[in-house]
Amino acid sequence: MLFPSRFLEAIADGSVTLAFRRWKSARAKVGSRHHSPVGLVEIDAVDLVELADISVEDARNAGYESLDELLEWLSGRGGPVHRVAFHFAGPDPRIELRNRSDLDAVEIDEIKARLAGFDRASEDAPWTAAVLEMIRDRPGVRAADLAASFGRETLPFKRDVRRLKELGLTESLEVGYRLSPRGRAFLETL
Repeated sequence: MLFPSRFLEAIADGSVTLAFRRWKSARAKVGSRHHSPVGLVEIDAVDLVELADISVEDARNAGYESLDELLEWLSGRGGPVHRVAFHFAGPDPRIELRNRSDLDAVEIDEIKARLAGFDRASEDAPWTAAVLEMIRDRPGVRAADLAASFGRETLPFKRDVRRLKELGLTESLEVGYRLSPRGRAFLETL
């Protein structure tokens, strides 16, 4: 689940605990955890609501100055309104993982096995090593430009880079990506 940057600090300090989204069907499930720039957010409840049932307190708990501001934001979107209750669940464990560059043989083998699995499951040619090398060589380059270098569509390319991020090998930048310390250390073993 994505959150506007203006709400991130309040999510981390626990003062924002609601979000409202217009989705055809719920995209968040109770108990699921979502990564955000400030850490993990755990979903506590997802309910369909009518606009008339949203209160001033709901708007404040969602980080809006007023109910009118929230309703105006929702009016620019289509689909049923979902009320998502959540809580800040702590720091993103990928941060600690990606900053670890002291890889032992077991970790290296585990990463190699995961990457080999990604490559086998790909409809395209094996991609993991080439993408890691491209990100190493071209940090901060737009995802669309990197994808084009491989003759790929942007969204599937971004999905693949997220898989590398889950392993702690890459980091997202304001624009593009870079290898994490873990990713650099791993590439040196190849």
